[in-house]
Amino acid sequence: MSDTEKPLLIKRYASRRLYNTETSDYVTLEDIAKFIRAGRELKIVDLKSGDDLTRQYLLQIVAEHESKGESVLPISVLTDLVRSYTTQAQSVVPQFLAMSFDMLRDSQSKMMENFTTLPTPMNPMNPMSGIEAMKRQQKAFLATLVPGWKDDQGATSEPEQPVKAELSPDEKQELDDIRAQLAELKDKMSKLGE
Repeated sequence: MSDTEKPLLIKRYASRRLYNTETSDYVTLEDIAKFIRAGRELKIVDLKSGDDLTRQYLLQIVAEHESKGESVLPISVLTDLVRSYTTQAQSVVPQFLAMSFDMLRDSQSKMMENFTTLPTPMNPMNPMSGIEAMKRQQKAFLATLVPGWKDDQGATSEPEQPVKAELSPDEKQELDDIRAQLAELKDKMSKLGE
């Protein structure tokens, strides 16, 4: 395994300075963001305790970019993320976000692949094909997540397991909330393709 394939180890000293173990020098959050943009995996650990601090620093990088006006996350997404920490749905959110970003990366690489294999400059590629593929993948994910999910054509997914017959009022309310959020997400996805 080459050096660029294994995660870059960054150690945080007691002074909170970050040390790049490969180049033996100190780095900033912006340096870490550059490594990530270049496709490098990394791991940030506390030198004394050995605790993994990667998530904390990645969130800090996102927060800094958002506070500088480099907004990537719409308010509605941020609001939904905050809500997900207080509901039973939080177990679904990480899986959904990871799958969505995987689909986005996949679509981007396919679009770039299509772009580089075009025979002539006069043959434009369809920019919506990546979005359409992402929408299909998200619908398939939602169909497995929510039994009875209906897609745009009215097709209904079949539940893999029997649904619990008796739900408590709180469970019913949470389920209704999740369904409302998924319906809103479905509506937003359909508007993307327009």
